[in-house]
Amino acid sequence: MAVPNYDDLFSPLLKAIRDLGGSAGVGEQEIKVAQILRLTEKDVTDIHRGNRTKLSYRLAWARNYLKRYGLLENSRRGIWALTPKGSETTEVNKEEVNRTVKALDKEERVKREVEGDLFDEDQNDSWEEQVLEILRSIPPGAFERLCQRVLRESGFIQVEVTGRSGDGGIDGKGLVRLGGILSFHVLFQCKRYRGSVSPSVVRDFRGALIGRADKGLIMTTGTFTREATLEAQRDGATPLDLIDGEELVKKLRDLGIGIRVTQKIVEDVEIDTEYFKRI
Repeated sequence: MAVPNYDDLFSPLLKAIRDLGGSAGVGEQEIKVAQILRLTEKDVTDIHRGNRTKLSYRLAWARNYLKRYGLLENSRRGIWALTPKGSETTEVNKEEVNRTVKALDKEERVKREVEGDLFDEDQNDSWEEQVLEILRSIPPGAFERLCQRVLRESGFIQVEVTGRSGDGGIDGKGLVRLGGILSFHVLFQCKRYRGSVSPSVVRDFRGALIGRADKGLIMTTGTFTREATLEAQRDGATPLDLIDGEELVKKLRDLGIGIRVTQKIVEDVEIDTEYFKRI
């Protein structure tokens, strides 16, 4: 079946979050909703615009509406959870939700939330898409150095870009130290993709790091297919962490790498295009 409209995702989304223990990240929600609706891989990876899939786009709208209706809440870390009202709700009347939210819009007479604005089909590309286009246009070596900087700023030490051909797709390595006591060796791979990373890429990368590191990390400007995400966390195999394009640009913003944020009434994001040219 094709991906349903946003308001037909209200009930499946609530069920997905409930099945996941009452709270879930966006990626977990997408996988669970796809399973509930029995969406095919083609359905899940169908692109809405730019780097965003239709499923991701419409679930974002669904979350926004259910939050304003009082069934969901979210934290600054991007975790969504059922409210007490949401925990008691199993089926959602989409007409009632739409009426209520539209009435709130009319009543409040305020601009949409920043999240809602990013989902307007008629607007120009969001700042995230602009950054992703820049990242896809820079040389491969520059992208690897950018990923190296992101890891250093995130707490990695001894981060080195190797980028040797014929090395199983390994682009670099680093060391993560927890509490100044425990250390984990991590190998990473950088993918400047416009489309989706397949499960075969995940499997090949895992094979290359066996016996060489404790963890693996793949960063991409694209997305990961549902099967790739499941493969990364497959039971009995070395777990891999995945950072897609959406997460990557938000990490750049949070770390202040090539992006400046000016706090006004609404968040004003300024892209420092010169930074990416200097990498």
